[in-house]
Amino acid sequence: MSSRSFRVGRSVTGLGLFATKLIKRGAYIATYRGRRITTEEADRRAARGASYMFEVNKRWTIDGSPRWNVARYINHSCQPNAEPVGRKGGIVIVALRQIEPGEEISYDYGREYLKCLLDNGGCRCAACRRKKALSRRGRPSPSSGRTSKGTGDRHAVRPV
Repeated sequence: MSSRSFRVGRSVTGLGLFATKLIKRGAYIATYRGRRITTEEADRRAARGASYMFEVNKRWTIDGSPRWNVARYINHSCQPNAEPVGRKGGIVIVALRQIEPGEEISYDYGREYLKCLLDNGGCRCAACRRKKALSRRGRPSPSSGRTSKGTGDRHAVRPV
């Protein structure tokens, strides 16, 4: 039996990472893995269409494109249940709150990513889809009240 508390599965936005066991608040979920490259090299790769770039700081970026990097399957949400944390020059994903079995694991990719999404048809995360569905029915939609930080269209990270 697997000791992992998650599985890769089908999500509304493609593939996603889903809890298979209860994950407690503050618990380690996964490490964002891949080759460490300069941010300048990451910009060149992004211009050629590369995805899964996670900017650690102004100088370094993790190219998380290898499929063995399970953290790459964690999708964006405007109301996340996890967050990336800088640790020893790398990135780990930890739970912001208790995550129930079957729930998709998500974190906020940052302001620049969200701006790019809004410029290209809007955010498709579960929180935004619920908000759009409620507004179509004429009901007031709840506001997340969350302000995010970000750089480029790569993920943002909060240092430990």
